[in-house]
Amino acid sequence: MKSLIFVALLLAMTVSAQKPYTGNYDEPYRPAFHFTPPSQWMNDPNGLVYHNGKYHLFYQYHPHSNVWGPMHWGHAESKDLVHWTHLPIALYPDEKGHIFSGSAVIDKNNTAGFGKDAMVAIYTYHSDELWKQGHKNTESQAIAYSLDEGKTWTKYKNNPVLNNTGEQDFRDPKVFWNDATNKWIMVLAVHDMIRIFSSPNLKDWTFESNFQPREDLVLGVWECPDLFPMDYQGQQKWVMIVNHGDKAVNGGSGTRYFVGDFDGKKFTPEAPGKWLDFGTDYYAAVTFGNAPDGKKMIQGWMSNWQYATKVPTEVWRSAMALPRELSLSKDANGWFLRQETLSAMASIKDSVYSSEWTALPFKETLPTESEVAFVIDGGTDNLLVEIGNVDGEKIVLQLKDGQFSIDRTKSGKLDFSDKFASVQTMPVPEKIVSVQLFLDNSSVEVFLNEGKYVMTNLFFPTEPYNIISVAGSSKEIKHVDINKLNNIWRKE
Repeated sequence: MKSLIFVALLLAMTVSAQKPYTGNYDEPYRPAFHFTPPSQWMNDPNGLVYHNGKYHLFYQYHPHSNVWGPMHWGHAESKDLVHWTHLPIALYPDEKGHIFSGSAVIDKNNTAGFGKDAMVAIYTYHSDELWKQGHKNTESQAIAYSLDEGKTWTKYKNNPVLNNTGEQDFRDPKVFWNDATNKWIMVLAVHDMIRIFSSPNLKDWTFESNFQPREDLVLGVWECPDLFPMDYQGQQKWVMIVNHGDKAVNGGSGTRYFVGDFDGKKFTPEAPGKWLDFGTDYYAAVTFGNAPDGKKMIQGWMSNWQYATKVPTEVWRSAMALPRELSLSKDANGWFLRQETLSAMASIKDSVYSSEWTALPFKETLPTESEVAFVIDGGTDNLLVEIGNVDGEKIVLQLKDGQFSIDRTKSGKLDFSDKFASVQTMPVPEKIVSVQLFLDNSSVEVFLNEGKYVMTNLFFPTEPYNIISVAGSSKEIKHVDINKLNNIWRKE
C-alpha cells in the first residue's frame, strides 16, 4: 500500500511540475540576465556538463514551493552560457530519497555499459525518513543515465553505487575521467573533509584518500567539491574547490579553493585555501565538465543559507551568478584563480555611455540592468563608488587602506533577515587598475583588476537603482563604458 501511495504521489508531482510557467518574468527583483528557474525554489548548480554543442545546467529544485523542500534536478541548456532554454525536470525523488547535488559526465568509452557517449548523472540520495528517525547514514551515491542529451533519464537498477559508512554528511559527488590512471575520480564532501574515490565503470568505487588540510579555520559543513587540472605556462597544477555552508569569510556560505598536485589518488595543496569570492552571495560553485578546448567555466548559486529562504521574492527564489572562465596565475603571494565573465556577454550589450577620459567625481544615469567598466591610469588605492536611487537607497563600494568593501546597510529592504544588512570586506594589497560591475535588478558582481578580486552581493531596493557616482584620489578615469544589458527572459 505504501508503495502505491508513493507512486500516486510521484505521478501527481510530475504532472504538477510540468505545467508551463505563464508569467512574464517581470516580477519584482527578477534578474534580467542571470539564470533563474521559471518559478519556485532553486539552489545548487548540479551536473554541469557540455555535450554536442550545448552546456547543460541541472540544479537543485523544489517545484512545489518557493522554499527548500524535496529536491529534484531541474534542467536547462545553453549554446553560449548566456541565453538559456528551460527543459523538463530531469530527476525526481523516489523511494530511496530526495535527489541531492552531484555531477554529470559523458561516458565516451562506454565504461558503464549504458551506451557510447551516454550522459551519466552521479548524485546523492538523501533519505528524509532515516534522517527523521535519527539515523546518521542517510546519504548515499547513485547514478542515472540519458541517451538523448538529458531529456529522459533511467536510474541504475542497482543503486546506490556507493553506500554511506556512517557519516551524517556524505554527499555532492563531482566526477571526472583521469587520463593518467584510466579511471573515473570522485571527490565527495564528508562532513569536514573531502574523500577521493576511483572507479573503472562509475558503478564500483574504491576509496583512495582523504583531503583535510591542517588549519585553524573553523568552518561550516563541507559541500560541493570539485577537482580539476589547470595549465600555467606549460606547468600542470590541480585545483580543489570546497564550499562551506557557514562561517565563510564574510558570514554564512562561501567558496574556497586550493592549488596543488594530484597523483591520481591523493591531492596535496601547496598553500592554505583562498576564498574564490568575498561577497556573501556566491556558493556551491563547481565547473562544467567536458568543456571545449579544456576551458574551465564555473557556475555558482547567488545566495546565502543565512537568508536564502527569506529573501523578498514570491514567484521564484534564487538565481545563479554569471558563469565565469577561470585561469591560473601566480604573483608574489602565490597561486590565484582569475575569474572573468564570458565574451558571449557582448551579445546582450548596448552602449549607453562611453568616454575616453572622465574627470572625477563622476555621476551618471544608470540602466537598471547594466555593465559599468572603467580603467584607472596608474591605479589607485582610494576609490568610492555609490550605486543607488532617488530615494537614497544605495550600495557603497569603497577601496581604502588596502581593503575593498561593499556596504549594503542602506540598500533597501533589510527586515526579512537580521543577517542581511552588512558591510563585507576583501583585502586588496595592490592598487586597483580596472573595475567591472554587472548590475542586475537585485544583484551586483564586482570584478577588480581583470577578475583577480571578486565580490558578489544581493540587494532589494524599493525602487530600482539608476544612479552611479565615482570618486577617489585620482583626478580622472579612462575608458569609461556603461552598457545596458538586454533581458534574456522577458516576453515583451
